[in-house]
Amino acid sequence: MKLLALDTSTQACSAAIWLDGQAVEVLEIASNRHSSLILTMVDRVLAESGTSLNQCDAIAFSRGPGSFTGLRIGVGVVQGLAYGADVPVLPISSLRAQAARAGAGAKNVLAAFDARMRQVYWGLYRLNTDGYAQADNDIMLTAPELVRVPVAKKWLAAGGGCDLYREIIEAANSGAEISFIPRSHPHATDVARLGAVDYRAGRAVPAALALPEYVRNQVTT
Repeated sequence: MKLLALDTSTQACSAAIWLDGQAVEVLEIASNRHSSLILTMVDRVLAESGTSLNQCDAIAFSRGPGSFTGLRIGVGVVQGLAYGADVPVLPISSLRAQAARAGAGAKNVLAAFDARMRQVYWGLYRLNTDGYAQADNDIMLTAPELVRVPVAKKWLAAGGGCDLYREIIEAANSGAEISFIPRSHPHATDVARLGAVDYRAGRAVPAALALPEYVRNQVTT
């Protein structure tokens, strides 16, 4: 299986080629430079892996939630590439990709991104022995003090929302055992790993369905 994968949902920007379980990835902390970086990254991973876009079975991408601008850039690039190469797409939750970054040694992960306006996007995930992340709840958009994890389990917490509001989240979950992974971002490799499972399960969709998941309705605000 050959997948191209992109992530532009956070401050990090990355592209990866997934070749039957092996990945070639380029990642950079981009701030607001996703639009100038992502196509160059795609060209680089294709060249380094000796793969052409037409050889890819699908394109996996982070659909959100995350940075509105980053998501729009990513979706626009994915649609253009997928239409041009006539390949399907695999929309992957960026929070799920963040949870997968915790690795196969983790079991329960709280993933949270800064949603601005003193709110966070967050979700709870279970990881299997291969690091495949499965959601335990719907994606939430709340104030950080409303983030809750079951106290009977041990948790890893990761993502920009956890970095920014760590003390608040800890105070709101004083009875839970939570270990925080600082300065963690989803990678295109994580998107690819999840996308590979979804592709085998027949979840690839046409390029027209490469759509962002903003969660917050007031996008322009």
